[in-house]
Amino acid sequence: MVGTPDTRLVVLRGNSASGKSSVAAGLRERFGRGLALVGQDHLRRVVLRERDRPDGANIGLIDTVARYALDAGYHVVVEGILSAGHYGPMLAGLRADHRGPTHHYYLDVPLAETLVRHATKPIAREVSEDALASWYRPLDLLAEEVESVIGSASALDDTVERILRETGLSSPDLRRITDP
Repeated sequence: MVGTPDTRLVVLRGNSASGKSSVAAGLRERFGRGLALVGQDHLRRVVLRERDRPDGANIGLIDTVARYALDAGYHVVVEGILSAGHYGPMLAGLRADHRGPTHHYYLDVPLAETLVRHATKPIAREVSEDALASWYRPLDLLAEEVESVIGSASALDDTVERILRETGLSSPDLRRITDP
């Protein structure tokens, strides 16, 4: 078992350029100290410099970092593409072991909008539209049907507010737990 009955685990998944990192940053900004961000891109690309593949080392590292932060009393946001096929079993195990509430969100952005958003990012110089389109998986939902789908019509602030409210992270009581 991991975390406490009061810790919150939030999983943000979706295709590239769906807004996961922006939502995670918004949650951190609104919540403040006591909320750990566990980003797939950072751990996979920066820490390990690993390609995304089944049974990649980053899968275990994401799991370990999330568990460590939950055990240390932090609320945790795990964010990334986190394809269901590669990351689903790890996310299911983390959810099963977490003592507190776990909330899953899938940010659903159509391919056309994904390509428009991608063009504004620095990585667009390295990753072509064709490559991005080949990675795109429409509604790559987890088999357990635990995710709330948030469509592209939801503005960033509305999405952040919704997740804060639904997870209980908007409660002043949860801030006192992690930021005395």
